[in-house]
Amino acid sequence: MSFTYKHTIYASFTGYIVQAIINNFIPLLFLTFRTSYGIPLSKITLLVTFNFGFQLLVDLLAAGFVDKIGYRVSIVAAHVFAAAGLISLTFLPQMFADPFYGLLLSVLIYAVGGGLLEVLVSPIVEACPTDNKESVMSLLHSFYCWGHVGVVLLSTLFFAVVGIANWRWLALLWALVPLANTFFFSRVPIKHVIEHHERSFSLKQLLANKVFWIMVLMMIAAGASEQAVSQWASAFAEMGLGVDKAIGDLTGPMMFAVMMGVSRLFYGQYGEKIKLQRFMALSGLVCFGSYLVISLSPWPFVSLIGCAICGLSVGIMWPGSFSTAARNIPLGGTMMFAFLALAGDVGCAAGPTLVGMMSSVFDNDLKKGILTAIVFPVLLLIGLLLNRRSARNAEA
Repeated sequence: MSFTYKHTIYASFTGYIVQAIINNFIPLLFLTFRTSYGIPLSKITLLVTFNFGFQLLVDLLAAGFVDKIGYRVSIVAAHVFAAAGLISLTFLPQMFADPFYGLLLSVLIYAVGGGLLEVLVSPIVEACPTDNKESVMSLLHSFYCWGHVGVVLLSTLFFAVVGIANWRWLALLWALVPLANTFFFSRVPIKHVIEHHERSFSLKQLLANKVFWIMVLMMIAAGASEQAVSQWASAFAEMGLGVDKAIGDLTGPMMFAVMMGVSRLFYGQYGEKIKLQRFMALSGLVCFGSYLVISLSPWPFVSLIGCAICGLSVGIMWPGSFSTAARNIPLGGTMMFAFLALAGDVGCAAGPTLVGMMSSVFDNDLKKGILTAIVFPVLLLIGLLLNRRSARNAEA
């Protein structure tokens, strides 16, 4: 079979589904781990912290070694680590006196894959010879959303039909996705984001570039604007509507993910007719408004609609910031994408952390906590304004 760059893009779409699997599968098993292994929830939730924390570390380290070993070796390794981590979930906990350490080791294994995927998939797609790169980038990132939705829905269906006691078989089934994509990434054509005859920026040149720091600000704001609501959406639904956790998961984060995916799919289809910066500015304003609706509405159902609107508004922020950086700093190279992924992950941690801390300050009032996070869409709008001013100065 002859593979083309179209297949490279399809493999990259699947790469983000893999990212969604490793980030969203294990949280569905928290209560099962507590029952099966006797691990307290306070300890189990640390698995998520270690997953994203280790991905941050991989983001940082990848800036130094990905270009040296090449995109193909790195992206194949990412899928191997992702599959190995999922498979090891089925046996490593039984090999330790405290099963938590087996779970933690499995998480750290697939976190290596997650970090590499975050650094590599976007530049691989950016390097493909396609028109309307901003649209393709938005479509690419929508697959993380659809992957998230698919993991929750298909896992819930599996547990209902087969039983949650058989979760290990599901872990093996999910591992087939990165294993299959390993084959495709070993065969499809892959270009480097910087052509061989060009020299990418050194670390010193990149850090001295003012536009780079504007992009870092935008990525932090994008990650924080997204996760400040997404991570608390289930709890918000449970507290505001008085529903159980299963319904809270479906009405909260699931609805948020669907709307975020719709936004990215929309720009992926019609982006060639819409200026990216204007769409991002409009999204930032809508995000600002959604935070006000979530926080200030006296009606819980209206606040929940605000969560859905927030998902719609943040969809373009992350892929749009990547595309803006690629266009404005064409010699940034893999190192730039790695640092931007790192900045985005910092935002993903900062957003929900601020909401949680400020909610505690206001007597566990989640609405007031979310209201304080309105600073993040404001920062994104400031970043867009600074980028526009920088572009004008460059043309003058």
